[in-house]
Amino acid sequence: MTAPRTSNNASKFILVLGTLASIIIVGGILYQAQNDSLVDQEILAIPEQTAVTATDEAMVPEASIPDSVSAVTEITEVAQSKPTLPSLDDSDPFVRTRVSLMSNKENLQGWLATDDLLRRTASYLDGLARGVILTKIFPLSPPQGKFTTHRDGNVIWLNAGNYERYNSTILILSSIDMKLMAQMFHFSRPLIERAFSELGYQPRQMDGIILTALEEILSAPVIVEPIRLTRESVAFKFADPELESLSPLQKQLVRSGPENTQRLQQQALLLKNALLNPAGDN
Repeated sequence: MTAPRTSNNASKFILVLGTLASIIIVGGILYQAQNDSLVDQEILAIPEQTAVTATDEAMVPEASIPDSVSAVTEITEVAQSKPTLPSLDDSDPFVRTRVSLMSNKENLQGWLATDDLLRRTASYLDGLARGVILTKIFPLSPPQGKFTTHRDGNVIWLNAGNYERYNSTILILSSIDMKLMAQMFHFSRPLIERAFSELGYQPRQMDGIILTALEEILSAPVIVEPIRLTRESVAFKFADPELESLSPLQKQLVRSGPENTQRLQQQALLLKNALLNPAGDN
């Protein structure tokens, strides 16, 4: 089977959440799908991961996300002066308040009900850049219904109906304006850098990690053909060796279905472009 690939101030509030909402919400599909798989004995059982600290700087990608321009269209609120950033330890209310400017989807607020949001974000992005899903980082909505397969003789197929289990999560992600997320990143960058520095990363490494995480999403294959599975023990695996060799992150994207994968990739591309081109030029 061939796997075709697709690859102001007051309102700069939206990419810690940008990154938080975009990639972590994308990760939402991944994190809870993984946990669900342990219950349903689904495809791709992934070992629990722990937060990764920087130990080999040579292996960490470096990049530079340009500074935002000074003139940015305001979001919803009007401010006469640039708001003061809180400390990293006190940033959770700040983050949650600004999330309300990004989306009116109720479940999004539930995902952010935990603490240490920016530190969790840094750890989660670090994992995603490596193609790894770090569990127990955010309490996200699980896929709806049960994972199902069907057999044709001795051949096991993934039911296409499984893709619909992720629709509610995709709906939340699709409701978010990635340009506003990028604005949040640029405004809140000092806090994000502090969170990454606690993992041992420098600013250029942080930028590289964020962009690499987005590339992991963008480079996932979009599979439109029926997907064949094998089951040698408890968990199902992809019968296609090329699919089975994908990173855990990309496997879960494939598992969400071609349309959902493309929607996620579209959002990731919009976010990447907004980060790299803060002036908004085409």
